[in-house]
Parts: sequence; C-alpha cells; structure tokens
Amino acid sequence: MMENGKVTVRVPATSANCGPGFDCLGLACTLYNEFTYERLPLEQGVQVVSEGQGSGQLPEGRSNLAAQSFFALWEKLKQPKTGLKITCRIRVPVSRGLGSSSTAIVAGLTAANVLAGNPLTKPELVTEATKIEGHPDNVAPAILGGITVNVMEDGRVESLKIALARPLKLVVLVPDMPLPTSKARAALPRTVPHKDAVYNASRAALLVGSLMSGDYEFLTTALEDRLHQPYRLPLIPGAKEALEAARKAGAYNGIISGAGSTLMAYVPEDGDALKVGKAMEEPFKKRNIGTTIHLLDIDSEGAKVM
Repeated sequence: MMENGKVTVRVPATSANCGPGFDCLGLACTLYNEFTYERLPLEQGVQVVSEGQGSGQLPEGRSNLAAQSFFALWEKLKQPKTGLKITCRIRVPVSRGLGSSSTAIVAGLTAANVLAGNPLTKPELVTEATKIEGHPDNVAPAILGGITVNVMEDGRVESLKIALARPLKLVVLVPDMPLPTSKARAALPRTVPHKDAVYNASRAALLVGSLMSGDYEFLTTALEDRLHQPYRLPLIPGAKEALEAARKAGAYNGIISGAGSTLMAYVPEDGDALKVGKAMEEPFKKRNIGTTIHLLDIDSEGAKVM
C-alpha cells in the first residue's frame, strides 16, 4: 500500500548457500517480515516500532537497519529530508541463518525506491542491497524471489533466477539458539584443499541442473558441501544427527541454512514433511534444546509492495 507517503513492504526469509553454493546461491521461502514506512515532518525524527519475534533485540531510531537502508538510498537519490516512522512486524527469527537482516535492508531500499517514484530496477536494487549486506546470496532472492545464482562482477551483481521444474517442499528447523554470522564465519579456515573446491563446484553445478531439469533424485548428492558445513556443524549441537534423520525420514537431503543455526531439509512434493520435521527435532530434544518447525514452500515473488 502507498498513499500520502506511506508504503508497506513484505520481504521473504532467505536461505543462503543452499549447501554447496557458498556465498553465491540463495533461495526465498514463504516466511515473511513486513515493514510499513510513513514519511513524517522532519522535526518528528525517525521512529521505529518493532513487533513480533525477537523484536526486543532490535535497535530503535535511525540506527535500525530498516531505517539505515532507507536513508542510504533516499539520500543517494537526492530526495528531500524527511522524518520517518517504521513499523516492523517480525516473523523471521533473528541470528538464525534465515536472512533477517536482509529483510530489513531490502525493505528499506524498496520503500525508498517506491516513495521516490521507482527510479531503480530490481537488479539495480540487488546491487544496492549487496553494498550494505556485503554479499548477494540473501538479498538477491529476497528481492527477486525463487532461487538465484549470484555473481559479483565489476562492483555490481549479476543474479540469475532459476525456474524450478516442479515444486519442492522445505522443512525448516529453527533451534532456540542464535548463531551470529561473525562466529560462524570465524569457524571457517582461511584456505581449503583444491579437491574440496572441486567437490563443491561440481555439486553446485549439479544442484542447479537438478532443480532446473526436475531430476531431483540428484539432490541427495548435489546438496553436499565441504567448504563451510563441516566447520559449522560442531557449533550447532544435534545438527549432524538431525540432517541424517531428515534423510532417513524421506528428505532428499538437509543443509545448514546460511550461517545457521537453522537447518533446512529439501523434501519431495509428495513426501511427508511433518515426519521429516519430527525426525529432525529428536536430536535437539535429547539435548534439551527447544526448536520451532516451519513447513514452507519456495517464494516466487520476492519483496512485494502490499
């Protein structure tokens, strides 16, 4: 909705890496944050109100990422100075590997673009979002929807949106334990063996081919990874067993979503997603770690002005 300087933007959660596609593959899923932006007289300043999951952890005022990203583009477009009220409705868990920060970045840029008359295209917004986020694998699917292959080239992002050959279910397990991206990044080695790079390159290619052809039986192999998951699994107690349980319960395979701690299983359209979710919960229950299960689909729209 946009009227009298007011716009509401819905942005999907995202899952970066998709197993072997470290920092280059990402998908959008059907879990959303909503942000309403309303221009105010300049003297009323910047007001941010957050509602929902983890809202108490988020900063208020201009230091909020949803406000920072809005003004980054608003000022770049040389729009008039303005006050702003932002109402954030948070459903995507914070610091869990589902792109919560990307929803704020994408919402701010989208709202600023709309209120300025839409001078930027979606691909241009992806590049602007990447300048803030630092990598495109969350912000690109958040803007474009679907599954995207993302490449940095001469300071801009090239994102190819993949059309899935047929539907795919996602079982998303969110442990009651945040895992800051900085900690997950710190667990990675500075260099990797050449054979591990080849291992991932081949599986990332197989993953894209499998999704586009509909030959989903290859997903079991294609979702394997050696660049980040082996180093991050120890940071998530129960994760290794949960991914094994997902496969035994009928999933093609499972991965760490983004930097974690969320786990995501890819399940056949006619598979028993609830059974997979319950199987994934068990290793966490044994460790007295609470979890939330989401049964989701892949979002095809990306950021949407409501």
